[in-house]
Amino acid sequence: MRIIRLKEVTNSTGLARSTVYKFIAEGTFPKPVPLGDRCVGWVEEEVHDWIMVRIEARDLAAGAGQPVAI
Repeated sequence: MRIIRLKEVTNSTGLARSTVYKFIAEGTFPKPVPLGDRCVGWVEEEVHDWIMVRIEARDLAAGAGQPVAI
């Protein structure tokens, strides 16, 4: 298991910092893990799984000929 910091999360997802935190507040993105007083990180596999769900949704929508909202 690997913990990644925000910079790697934004690089992996293509999301801005504010969007990551917006999705966390909405309950649609993995929650960060507290690492210290003012430090958090994310479980790399959880972020990877979040990305894979979006890819699968895209592929299913492409097969049905319909765009999908996530």
